[in-house]
Amino acid sequence: MPLTRRAVSWLLLLFTLALVGCDHATKAVAEAALERRGPLALVPGILDLHYARNPDTAFSLLRTVHLPAKEPFLVAISLLGLAGVIALWWRHRRAPTMEQATYALILAGAFGNAFDRVRRGFVVDFIEIHHWPIFNVADVAIVVGAALLAVVALRRPALSG
Repeated sequence: MPLTRRAVSWLLLLFTLALVGCDHATKAVAEAALERRGPLALVPGILDLHYARNPDTAFSLLRTVHLPAKEPFLVAISLLGLAGVIALWWRHRRAPTMEQATYALILAGAFGNAFDRVRRGFVVDFIEIHHWPIFNVADVAIVVGAALLAVVALRRPALSG
């Protein structure tokens, strides 16, 4: 028996909340276990767990920009991005389940990092793949969600004009 649209919506909401919880649980464990020690090599030379505070944007893109109100600016941008994802998901609330799942992933990641930024003033990162910026579970959710959304968009029939 297929799920109703309402049941799918509730499942996606629960999935989003569970992913936010997973993000914050892993950040709490990383802080407790890794903050006072060096990196923990999982795959030597490739993958480490390493506690880091990221007061900047993803990939530290604004690290060389010095603004007097940089922290409040980043909080505002995070909250605007979060509102944008919510609005986009709401606008596409009747989209197929796969598309809605992409919004759930992006929303969970955006919320996890925005919550960190509002609460702490920085985002906790702890997954370090060598030669790549350090990241967290929320970042993975955003990237996977965005990639899947791109696939969904590419598979959508083109509108004839």
